[in-house]
Amino acid sequence: MTTRITAAVPRPGLRPGLRPGLRPAPAEDIAVPFADCDITAEAQAAVLRVLQSGWVTTGREVAAFEAEFATAVGAEFAVAVSSCTQGIELALRSLGLPPGSLVLSSTMTFCGAVQAIVHAGHQPVLVDVDPATGMPTPATVRTAVRAYGPPAALTVVHWAGDVADVPALVEAAGVPLDRVVVDAAHALGTYAGDAPVGSGPGTTCFSFYATKNLPLGEGGMITTDDGERAEWLRKARLHGMTADAWRRYLPGGSWRYNVADAGLKANMTDIQAAMGRAQLVHLPSWQRRRAQIAARYDEQLAGLPGVGLPHRPAPGDGTHAWHLYPVRLRLNGGVDRDEVIAALSERAIGTSVHFIPVHKLAYFSQAALIPSAGLTGADALFDQLLSLPMYPRLTAEQVDAVCTAITGIAHQGISGKGTE
Repeated sequence: MTTRITAAVPRPGLRPGLRPGLRPAPAEDIAVPFADCDITAEAQAAVLRVLQSGWVTTGREVAAFEAEFATAVGAEFAVAVSSCTQGIELALRSLGLPPGSLVLSSTMTFCGAVQAIVHAGHQPVLVDVDPATGMPTPATVRTAVRAYGPPAALTVVHWAGDVADVPALVEAAGVPLDRVVVDAAHALGTYAGDAPVGSGPGTTCFSFYATKNLPLGEGGMITTDDGERAEWLRKARLHGMTADAWRRYLPGGSWRYNVADAGLKANMTDIQAAMGRAQLVHLPSWQRRRAQIAARYDEQLAGLPGVGLPHRPAPGDGTHAWHLYPVRLRLNGGVDRDEVIAALSERAIGTSVHFIPVHKLAYFSQAALIPSAGLTGADALFDQLLSLPMYPRLTAEQVDAVCTAITGIAHQGISGKGTE
């Protein structure tokens, strides 16, 4: 038995302004939520076990989850935290940079990743992306460096589960590898070559949000190969205290502790960690299912006029985690992305857009540095982006329903049908 938590998809009447001709050709009426959070029976039982144990906050389960996760991604050390966003902030704080240091970030990321730079006390510098990949290139990194000077650190996002070329971006930024923070919120299961994301130098931050490849509802993990940094992160995630409550309250433990650095309240609970340990067992099969779903989308959408498939690593360069399946829509006939979203919603098919580029959000127009030439690659990509449903419990029939609907819309747009 599993618990199914899905994003509700409304079935309203035709939206005001939606072109009647854009409704897809008739097909079997199959609802397809955009998101689905699979909390397995094992994870539910693990939560009950912790609730009955008398200890629910950071303790043995967190330590065990950290060890098991580190093994799963080939990391030396793993530190569990309350979210990927808090993980990025802690990872940046661990670098000991002077306040106000320049930190590069892709503009095509979730706003929280850039807020983490601000909350760490530094200045975000937004970097443009290649519209074909959704990720920065050495050239766009060099453009940002020329505009604002050498950065002190660099954040890199493996967008949608695709593989960023971390060494090339690091070289273009001119920062050492130990000043790189990798945002792997989309990249649990991503490989760079034959190395899983999360192994190697620098620090890498993962997300266990409800829609992620390892869903817990909330939570995150930081991996590193630096033992001293890992120890600092464990203290900093809980106010900077030298001993957490679990260790203080163990038989023979001391109530005394010290605080040497400014820390955060960013620890993971044993409830979340127990869920994580149980869910982690299913990750390999979930990843295989995601790859199967991506292949089914590829088969039906490849060559469809006006629909671009997601970028993925070239053979030998790595493995896509398929956290998202983002297509690019360039339909003729005056059909734009938002009309497609509305038309799919009419068929109870949920979609999303990842992401609104950070430079388009009001707060960051003041809080971040944006090159005067603009971020034209991200602007071009944003207007075309559409994320299709992607999760392990997505059925073949649901994938086919999505593809049938998109095919109908694409052909209507190309032929000019359904236009005013």
